[in-house]
Parts: sequence; C-alpha cells; structure tokens
Amino acid sequence: MADYEVIDTAGGLEAASDALRAGEGPVAVDVERASGFRYSQRAYLVQVFRRGAGVFLLDPPAIGDFRPLQSAIGSEEWVLHAASQDLPSLRELSLEPPRIFDTELAARLLGHARVGLGAIVEETLGIALAKAHSAADWSTRPLPQSWLEYAALDVEYLVDVRDALADEIAEQHKEEILREEFDAVLTRGPKPQRGDPWRRLSGLHTLRGRRPLAVARALWQAREEYAQEQDVAPGRLLPDRSIVAAVAADPPSKSALAGIKEFNGRASRTQLNRWWAAIEAGRADPEPPPERVPSDALPPPRAWSDRNPEADARLRAARPVVEERAEALRMPTENLLTPELLRRVAWSPPAEITAESIGAALAELGARPWQVAETAWLIADAFVSSTQDPRDAADTAS
Repeated sequence: MADYEVIDTAGGLEAASDALRAGEGPVAVDVERASGFRYSQRAYLVQVFRRGAGVFLLDPPAIGDFRPLQSAIGSEEWVLHAASQDLPSLRELSLEPPRIFDTELAARLLGHARVGLGAIVEETLGIALAKAHSAADWSTRPLPQSWLEYAALDVEYLVDVRDALADEIAEQHKEEILREEFDAVLTRGPKPQRGDPWRRLSGLHTLRGRRPLAVARALWQAREEYAQEQDVAPGRLLPDRSIVAAVAADPPSKSALAGIKEFNGRASRTQLNRWWAAIEAGRADPEPPPERVPSDALPPPRAWSDRNPEADARLRAARPVVEERAEALRMPTENLLTPELLRRVAWSPPAEITAESIGAALAELGARPWQVAETAWLIADAFVSSTQDPRDAADTAS
C-alpha cells in the first residue's frame, strides 16, 4: 500500500491544483471533520481525486487559501458521497462546485438496500474497502498513515462508482429525477436555526417549572460560549445529562454542585466557577422561559382520529398508494415524498381537491417537480376516495 503525504503548504496546493487541472473527467471530493471532538464543523482534511492526476490529501488549517484548487476544478462536475454533509465545510473554504453527482443519493434513488460508501463500492466495483476511522478526531496532527489510507480510499474509487451508477440511472430512466435531486442538494440553503436551541438538551423534558428551565438555559449558554471559545464539542466539556442533573439537584452552593455525582465531564470541575455563575444567573433571570412554546408542528398521526378525523382518513388512504408507487419506482418512500409533506397536505388540503391543486400545495411545501408529477394525482384520488360514502362508491362501481 502506498504511503500518503498531506499537503500543507501553498506551494504544495499550487502543484496539486496544476495536476488536477490537467486530469480528465469528473473530480471526486471528500471532507473529514472532527465531529464530536470540535465545536466547529470545519474541514480538517480535504481529499481530491481525478483520473490522470491521482489522489491529493490537503490540510485546510495549514493551507488556508484554497483559491488555486477552486480555479483548477471549479468548472468540473464534483462527485461526492452524501454531499449535503460536506458542502457546508467546503463552502467555508470557498470551494463551490458548479454541479454535483451524489453517489449516496443516487444509490438510494436507484433502490440499493445499502448506501454507505463501502457497500456501494463493493456492490458496483466488487472491491471491499477497509473502513475503520470514520469517527476519528481528524484535527489530530500528525495524522496516522492508516487514517490517510482510509481518507484516500474515500475518493480513489468514487468516479468509478459514479460511472457505474450513471449506467443504472440510464437503465431505470431516472436521469431527470437525479438531475432535480442533485440540483436541490446543491442549491439548498442552510437549515434555519431553532429559536430555542437549548431546548434540545437531552432529558430536558424531566424538568418542571419555568425557573429550572431558566437555569438549564443559562448552563447551556455558558457551555456553548466556552465550547466555541475552546473549539471543543460541548458534550465533551459538560454532557447534557450533567446539566439536567445539576438543575434537578438544585444545589445550594458551589461545593454542593461539585459534589453531584452525575456532574462530570472535561470541564465540570476546572470550570466550576463558570457553571455556578450560570446557575445563579438562571435563578435570578427576570424572564424565565415558558414551559411550552408555540409550534407549527402537526400532532402525531396517532392522535389524528380524535383531533381531525377527516385528515386521518385522508392520510390513511394516501399513505399506502404513495408507498406502492415508491416500490414500483424502486426507491424509498421518503425519497419519493417525505412523510412530513404528505402529512401536511392531508391535514390542510386545498379547498378543491384535484391533481393540480394537490400538486401546487406540494410544490409550495418544497416538493420537486418530479415528485409532484409522480404523486399528486395519486394523492388527489386517495383524498377523494377517503371522503366518499361507501354506498356511493358501491353505486359507482355497479
């Protein structure tokens, strides 16, 4: 097995960019982060491969300016696996593909049962990859040779996989579907941030009352600020369970806080003053948060029969026909139409139910044109049948 070197200089990037510019065909790109170790989602390694050029492993923190790479490959198709995960990190480096081919998404839409990179390489090329370092701390320096080998394999076969999947796409006549899906991934903006991200604390539901919630919020904010300052994943500094345990224990003093068994983590004791100050601030907060916040979330479907029987009937009628259509198209139902979109149009359908009105409602909710074309008429028929009196249906049939 070849030894891999990490390029960590501007001159090295220039040379790699020149080689990639002289290569042929699409460019395979991958990113390694340090999720679970670092606060940021920045790239700590960028891997690039092109036929005729080879594999290049690039160190973003050391290089900094990636404009030479963008200039070299910025007009080519980029091949990524699970592109939505890597595009934000690439964009932080001002690396922007003009068009993409997402091998993970393509495999899903082609009906592959397993869509991890290792599984897809094995299914399409018959090559077994040794995948062992996906959850590693890629901010480590120097990076071990075994990690670099793993990283190189992430792109070395990706263009060959792309070509094999492209043949399947043509065989299944899904060219337009994949084009729309790839474009959607490429143009999708970042998810809007929650108004109250601290409410995602694991175990928060066990706390009762606005004052405990104020303390939990203050501790979460203190942890967030310190994690960002140290560039360390928040949960490594102070786990969620420690925050909830501290709030539930309601310690009368800093020493009592230190004595809570569940209050542990890398910074539980070294930053005790910080955590105690947060607790005191939460206790003194003049505007403790409400226990419940307004939400546009729909009730769970199991409650629909009581709260909205007509919507329940529509959903029960439409869900199996959408599932049947997905099976016919050889793709997961959630890729044909996300369950949330179907639930929303079932809960609040257009005043007049037609294929056109259902299609317009789905499009407004974010469905792609191909999804509308495949499902709107099925959903409209199902909604109409759900409201039809069984005796009328029998008369119509006879």
